[in-house]
Parts: sequence; C-alpha cells; structure tokens
Amino acid sequence: MPKAKKSSRRKKFDYAQDRKKMKKKLTKKSAPRIECPQIRHAWNERQTVAKNLRDMGLAFDPNRALPIKQSSLVTEKEKDVAAPSKIVRKPYVLNQLVAEANLPVKDTKTLSSDLIEYVQHMVRQHGENYKAMARDEKNYYQDTPKQIKRKIVEYKRCHPEEYEAFVQSQSSAGNVVSV
Repeated sequence: MPKAKKSSRRKKFDYAQDRKKMKKKLTKKSAPRIECPQIRHAWNERQTVAKNLRDMGLAFDPNRALPIKQSSLVTEKEKDVAAPSKIVRKPYVLNQLVAEANLPVKDTKTLSSDLIEYVQHMVRQHGENYKAMARDEKNYYQDTPKQIKRKIVEYKRCHPEEYEAFVQSQSSAGNVVSV
C-alpha cells in the first residue's frame, strides 16, 4: 500500500513576527494583572479565584452573596442547611479596601489659565453686570450673559481661595466688586 502524502508543510522561521511581543501578549492573556494592590498582594496563585476572594471576605458570585429572598418557599429546615459559615482568613484586605473607600475624594477639576484670565477681566471691569460683560470687546466667543455667569460660577467652585483673594484685592484697590 502506498504511503500517505504529507499534509503539513515544513516549518519555517517567520522573521516578520516579533517573538518578544508574542510572548508578552500570551502572558498577559494567561494571567491578567490585578489592578487593586491590596488584592494583588494577598492573592495566592495556587488557589482558584473563588477561594481567593472567599478568603479575603469578598464575593465571587453576587447572586449567592445577596440571594433573592423567597420566604414563602423556603422551609425552616432549608434555612438551617443553606447558611454555611463564612470564615475570612485575610480580613486585612477587606479593612484596607474599606479604609481606601472612606478617604475623601479631592476635586481635581481645574480651569485653563485663559479662562481664569477672562473671568477675572470680566469681574474686574463689570462686577456683576453680565449684560455688560456680554457686550465687552474681550468677549471673543460672543458668550451670552448666562454663559458668562456659568463660567464665573465654575471659577468660584474650582478655585474658591483664588477667587476670594482676587475679590479682596479688587476691594482694597478701590474697584468694588459685590459677591
């Protein structure tokens, strides 16, 4: 009987492929990086995801963690059996996550220097008269009085100390600005 024809080609080295990039992509797929530092440091590679999260006191399946209550269908015997004891072996992870969540969030929104200069010019020249601000020659973008008012309110919200210092300097210089 004749031999079967070889179906596969001879393997050749592909110079167009970047081996380093391919290996990096493969490792990234196989073990994704855990972004949360508390969980990453307490993670055990030899355990499953569910066991790791259970040891930290976190829920793997939210449907099991917070089940839908069906009091009429569940009998007294099933309630006793259905409540397994949960042992948290790594409570420090949960404590660190709670502490991080309780930290106050700083508002990092800021305005551009051009907008700050624009608002200061408008307040310096016109005080609280928004209609006059809308007719000002520095109003390049032809903002309406309401748009200008919104920009001034935004400036007050983002930079309250700077605005107060600006108003104080205007009142001491003789330009009376009502706040």
